[in-house]
Amino acid sequence: MKRGGILVGLLAALLLGQPAPDGGRYPSPVDLALSPDGARLYVVCEGTDEVAVVDLATSSVIRRVGVGHVPRGIAVSADGKWIYVTNAWADTVTEIDARSLAATRTLSTGFEPSGLTVDARGQVLYVANRISNDVSVIDLRTGSEIKRLAAGRGASYVAASGSRIYVTHIYPNLGKFRTESESEITEIDADRQVVDARPRLHNVAGTFHVALSRDGRLGIAAQLRPKNLIPLAHVAHGWAFGDSLAVFGADVGGVVQLPLDELERYFSLPFGVAIAPDKSKAYLTASGSGEVAILDLKRLVAASRAPERDALVNDLSVSGRYVLARVPVGRNPRSIVLSNDGARLYVANRLDDTISVMDTAANRIVATIGLGGLPIVTPQRRGERLFYSSNFSFQGQFGCANCHLDSTFDGLQWDLEPDGFGVDIVDNRSIEDVANTAPFKWNGGNPDLFTECGPRTERFFFRSQGFRDADLADLITYVASIPLRPNRYRAATGELTPAQERGKAIFERERRKDGSSIPEENRCSFCHSGKYHTNQKLADVGTGKPTDRSPLIDTPHLTNVALSAPYLHDGSAKTLEEIWTVFNPKDTHGVSNDLAKDELNDLIEYLKTL
Repeated sequence: MKRGGILVGLLAALLLGQPAPDGGRYPSPVDLALSPDGARLYVVCEGTDEVAVVDLATSSVIRRVGVGHVPRGIAVSADGKWIYVTNAWADTVTEIDARSLAATRTLSTGFEPSGLTVDARGQVLYVANRISNDVSVIDLRTGSEIKRLAAGRGASYVAASGSRIYVTHIYPNLGKFRTESESEITEIDADRQVVDARPRLHNVAGTFHVALSRDGRLGIAAQLRPKNLIPLAHVAHGWAFGDSLAVFGADVGGVVQLPLDELERYFSLPFGVAIAPDKSKAYLTASGSGEVAILDLKRLVAASRAPERDALVNDLSVSGRYVLARVPVGRNPRSIVLSNDGARLYVANRLDDTISVMDTAANRIVATIGLGGLPIVTPQRRGERLFYSSNFSFQGQFGCANCHLDSTFDGLQWDLEPDGFGVDIVDNRSIEDVANTAPFKWNGGNPDLFTECGPRTERFFFRSQGFRDADLADLITYVASIPLRPNRYRAATGELTPAQERGKAIFERERRKDGSSIPEENRCSFCHSGKYHTNQKLADVGTGKPTDRSPLIDTPHLTNVALSAPYLHDGSAKTLEEIWTVFNPKDTHGVSNDLAKDELNDLIEYLKTL
C-alpha cells in the first residue's frame, strides 16, 4: 500500500473509532509494582499486552516486555529477581527475569487470572481467578498448579502480609433474591495453603484493591456499596452508591466499613489502595472522579474503633474526620504504589496512558510520566473516557462503569423507576458485543444504543443534562466496540464434549421424549437463534412477576451466559438450573419437565459453550 493509502486507512480507522492499523493501541496502565531497590517502576499495560519498565531516575520507559493477552496484575518476588504478570484473557501468568527483562516461563491458572502475590518464602504464587471464583496455588519451583482454593465470586485482587494472604472480589456472592448484597475478604493461611476465614462484607457488591500495613496489623480495601433495593429516583438524595472502604486487622478488630463520600461531594468508584510505610497515611484512587484521597490513619483507626462504628458507613459527615485532602490526577486512575520511603506516590491513569507522581509531603502532583501509545485520541477512546467518568451524573455520584464494572456487569438487580416504584425490577446484563442485539432493556423499549445510552440514561440514571450529541456518539462507538471475552467452556477447535453434544441435541430438539411435537415458538433454538442466540423479539415465557407491567420479555443473547448469573429478567434465578427447575413448572420457557437430572445437566453444559 502506498503512503497515501496508509494515511487514508489510518484516518478512516480513527473516524470509525477502531484501533489504528499496524498494531497502534493505547497502553492503558492498570497495575504497578516497584523493584525492591526502588529504581524501577513496572507498569502493566492492559491495552498493549506488555509491561513497561520505567527508570525512575530519568522518568522514562527503558524497556517493554511482551506478555499474554489482557494483562491485569503484577507481583515482584521479595528478592527482586522475578516479576509475575497475570494474563486475564489467556488464563496464564508470565514469569519475567528482572535482570534480563525477558519472559522465561508461562504458568497456567484458572479462568481469568487478575491479582496475584508471591508468598513470603518466594516459593508459591497465589493467583485470584475472576471467572472461576478461586485462587490458584502454583509451585514456582516446578511451575505447576498445586491446588485451587475456593474464593468468593469474582476473585480479583490480592495482598499479603507474612503468612496471611487476602483476596477481594469484584462481584457479590449469589444470595437470596432482592436482599442486600454480600461479599467477603477471603483469608488464606499460606503456611497451610488453606482458606481459614471469610470475613463478611455486608451490603457490598464490588471490592477492589486491598493493601496491608508493613506490620500486618491494618488492612484497607476499596469497595462499593450499592443502593439497588430502592428506586434509582433517590439519586437526587445521594442514594445510588456508597463509595467506601473496609478496614480490618488487629488494629481495629474485625471488619469495619467507613465512607469516603461527603455530603454533595462524592468519591466515585474507589479502586487503588496504598498504606504509608510509617502507617501515618493511606491513599485511595477514585477511578470515576479522577482523584486520590489522602487519609489520616490515626483518625481512621479511631473512627474504626468508635462504639458506634457499625453505623458510620452511611453517615456522610464521617469522612471529614480522616480525609485530609483530595488531589486530582489523570483519567480513570487505578493502581497506586508508594516509594520505599513513602515520599512519592505513583498513580496509573488508565485512560490517559500516564503515571502521576505525587509528592506526599506536599500532597501535590510534581511530575507525569508518559507511556506512549497513539498520539491521536480516537472516538472510541473518547467514548471509553466518558463511560468511566462520573462527571455527567448528578453531583458526580457515578458513571456507566459503576454498574458495568470493567465494561461487564455488576451481578445486581435494580429498580429503575420510570415504570413505577417497585415495578419492573431488572437484572443487569453484560454489555460485551451487544451492538447488534437490539432492542434493549428487558421490555425491549429502546430500539437502539442511542436511545439506551442517551435520553434514558440522563433522565432516569444521571438526573442531569447528560451527554451532548457528539459525546453520545463517542460513547456509543465505545460501547459497540466492547469485545466478547474468550469462552472457557468451548474447545478452541469447536469440538464439543459428549455431554455438550447431548445438551446441544436437547437444545435443538423438536419433540418431547414421548414423541409429541414441541410447538416451534417453545423450542430453545427458535427464540435463541442466530449468532447471538437471540431472535431479538419479545416473548412471554411464564417468568413474569406480579411486579412486572407486562409478561413480555426481550429474548436475551446467550453469548457467555455462564458468566452472568443470576438469571431471568429480574435476576430471580440464581443458577441456570433454577430457570427450569424452579421457574418453569408449566413448560412455558422451553420444555424441560420431561428431562432427567443428568439431561438437564447436559443442556447446561452446552449452554456454557455459547
